[in-house]
Amino acid sequence: MNGFSGRSKTWALALLLPVLSSCVEDGPGPGGYNPPPRPWPEPRPQMCTMEYRPVCGERGGRLETFGNACQARERGFRIVGTGECSRRPDRPDWDDRPGRPDWDRPSRPDWDRPERPDQGGACTREYRPVCGQLGPTRQTFPNACEASNAGFRSVTPGECRR
Repeated sequence: MNGFSGRSKTWALALLLPVLSSCVEDGPGPGGYNPPPRPWPEPRPQMCTMEYRPVCGERGGRLETFGNACQARERGFRIVGTGECSRRPDRPDWDDRPGRPDWDRPSRPDWDRPERPDQGGACTREYRPVCGQLGPTRQTFPNACEASNAGFRSVTPGECRR
């Protein structure tokens, strides 16, 4: 035997063609019913950076300040503004700085100096000391970024001389 003859192949193809073509979905289902697409939740990020760009988020009528937009979205909050959430007279339960039990304490040693910059940037932890100057005051800082954040101008590399 040398397999199928030409006529057998034709019959096999004629029988298989309707079976194979019935596997293709085309158009609405029986009775014209087309089920709606399944709602998939919006994918949430797996990991957020620790970059500090505060945003105000809202969920269920509750406001909360987050370090950045990614962290707010990860917790299911909708971003309603940039910066920390401010106190709202229509929300007496909302504190000025939620999540910070130390909100009334200074975060920097120069907090009460009016000449210090309003916004400090994030600095690396590299140790490359500089001598910074602000008016007549000289102070040693671990790096130029820290000096700048404190409102000082870097004047010399290394520690300040006494």
